[in-house]
Amino acid sequence: MKFSMMVAVLAAVFCVAGCKYQKAGSGSGLGNGAEGSDIITDADAEVGSLSDATEPKFDDLYAKCTDVEFAPVYFGFDSTVVPQGELSKVDAVAEHLKDRTERVVIVEGNCDERGSNEYNLSLGENRAIVVRNYLVNNGIDASRIQVRSYGEEKPATEGSDESAWSLNRRDEFGIYDTTQKK
Repeated sequence: MKFSMMVAVLAAVFCVAGCKYQKAGSGSGLGNGAEGSDIITDADAEVGSLSDATEPKFDDLYAKCTDVEFAPVYFGFDSTVVPQGELSKVDAVAEHLKDRTERVVIVEGNCDERGSNEYNLSLGENRAIVVRNYLVNNGIDASRIQVRSYGEEKPATEGSDESAWSLNRRDEFGIYDTTQKK
């Protein structure tokens, strides 16, 4: 009885707290926060949780591939929606993984400096999960994808203006070869 009461209280706190950066009318779930109909989100299709803490990390096991590099996927402010114009970048990763079945990917979610560390870690994680879901829905086995969030800790560029922030709101792809042990 005490456990269910605690769960109810925590749920109420999270519902009331919300996001201090939420746009008016955008909602707070994954896939919200961008305008127009030129957006793609598969966040509502649950694919599973993030990599278990006990699961070995790809970058601890395998050599990083140096023969391929993929462009980052950029997001709007406080958004987990993959804009239509960014989708071809995720498609390129999916095609590479389909062609090279010995390879795996770490999707790394990043944010700009606005928001708390905790919020940005969560937002980066949710961005990476959306891309992971898209890859899975396009034929990549979930066991070949790990998700990691760096929040605001690994900026692509320094600065405190929109030109810098827009480059820091991104997912990046680390490709690893399972035939080349570390």
